[in-house]
Amino acid sequence: MGLKSFLKDTLVSKELDEQLDRIEKPVGSLGYDPWGFNKDTSKIVFSLFDSVYKKYFRVKTNGVENVPAKGPVLIVGNHSGQLPIDGTLIAYAVANREKSPRYPRAMIERFFPTVPFLGNFLNQLGAVLGDPTNCARMLENNEAVIVFPEGVRGSGKLYKDRYQLQRFGSGFVHLAMKHNTPIIPVGVVGCEETIPAIANVKPLAKLLGVPYVPIALPVVLPAKVILSFGKPIYFENEELTEEQITRRVEKVKNSINGLIAKGLEERQGVFE
Repeated sequence: MGLKSFLKDTLVSKELDEQLDRIEKPVGSLGYDPWGFNKDTSKIVFSLFDSVYKKYFRVKTNGVENVPAKGPVLIVGNHSGQLPIDGTLIAYAVANREKSPRYPRAMIERFFPTVPFLGNFLNQLGAVLGDPTNCARMLENNEAVIVFPEGVRGSGKLYKDRYQLQRFGSGFVHLAMKHNTPIIPVGVVGCEETIPAIANVKPLAKLLGVPYVPIALPVVLPAKVILSFGKPIYFENEELTEEQITRRVEKVKNSINGLIAKGLEERQGVFE
């Protein structure tokens, strides 16, 4: 018995095993899909993450049923927290919903695949290098794709700028239009407080070749997380000026801002 089989048999409960087997995700004879996803690795990590999701971050979801049961979809949210915790929480919420669970694919920063072993590991969990070509292929394969249009501008922002959306790229709107794909906005509340950063050492980040080097506590704080999924947003595929595209980007951004505001209003305290 290999290590992966041993870990799966030891860690993955029958309930979780059956839940994730409900998700249709074709893989090859070696257990991987063309982008490196491996169902057994995902089951092991989800099993380890179960208590983190339910007990450490005490995640509450609103509107997760808004994610379509099938077909291509872009799940677009605000980015925060220095580490990609928000994407993992969103993926876990969609994969573990009671009705029509799905394995979302997360678009990750180009930095992560450069870290030894990390890139392959993230691929096995469903993550894909975040570029338009990969995203287009995911949508053509009817995948649910998690996108953070703020990029590192969002994940690396300082605590004083929490819940202030940074500039959005427009690529996700072009992709949604071209591939007739609904956009599900999601407001993430709580991840801003998991690793609050007071400064970013830009010279050191440049020297190391990483997006940012935050000055923050070397721990992940147990902030309560609220994930609010909005109603689908559809855009017709038509010839538009960049100004018109920008207005569509702002529509999604405003929707996310509204979902963040609702989450902040609902939350009784950072750790409650």
